[in-house]
Amino acid sequence: MCELLGMSANVPTDIRFSFAGLARRGGETGPHQDGWGIAFYEGRGCRSFHDPEPSARSEIARLLRQYPIKSRIVIAHVRRANRGRVTLENTHPFSRELWGRTFTFAHNGQLKGVKRLKLGRFRPVGTTDSEHAFCWMLGRLEERWGALPKPTRLDGAVRELCAELHGLGVFNMLLSDSRTLYAHCGKRLCTLTRRAPFGTATLVDEDWRVDFAHETTPDDIVTVVATRPLTRDESWTDLAPGEVLAFRLGVPDGDETGAGLGG
Repeated sequence: MCELLGMSANVPTDIRFSFAGLARRGGETGPHQDGWGIAFYEGRGCRSFHDPEPSARSEIARLLRQYPIKSRIVIAHVRRANRGRVTLENTHPFSRELWGRTFTFAHNGQLKGVKRLKLGRFRPVGTTDSEHAFCWMLGRLEERWGALPKPTRLDGAVRELCAELHGLGVFNMLLSDSRTLYAHCGKRLCTLTRRAPFGTATLVDEDWRVDFAHETTPDDIVTVVATRPLTRDESWTDLAPGEVLAFRLGVPDGDETGAGLGG
């Protein structure tokens, strides 16, 4: 399957460390060589990069490893194609405008029969079941509200839609509307929250070690979501199948401290 990477933070944060580990899995330490993409939110704006080439050998990925884009919400994906050709339009994450917000979505897994779900005005550009599921979700949300709802109301609707898609197969997903990072576990997804007191971390897929005590302030909170742990010396927490978390400013909704998510 593909691999996902998401980040939610309370301050604009550099994701180059985590992205370096994910990128190596795109055709070098892993088989996910059928394209990759990443989206960075800057306020309500969204900056995205896509490439159908393997991320481990992509010149664009190499550029991003050297360019410190800082963001509070990031969604990234490396693809191993099972449905849909290896083309630029089939690379995740996918983005659409709804209610004056850029929604961004990435998924791994297979959804049996998802293309039988009726779509509204949102239509896929590519041929993946993932993009069809994303367009279906946005159509259902637009049917419910004519304008952007409060975050907690949107949380409930996203959970309901994820539960429907979870019934069609494997639905590991990241979604954002620029305010919240949603993470749904279909089969495998894990989280890690870094906060004071900060320690060191070493990537699993690359010889790169960072002492976050020298890269952060005592008030920083950064949560990373990944398909598999990206570091070997930190405590990652597995999500349960069917679980949905809504992260705002680095912590899940309803948890002001981030306690219980690892660190």
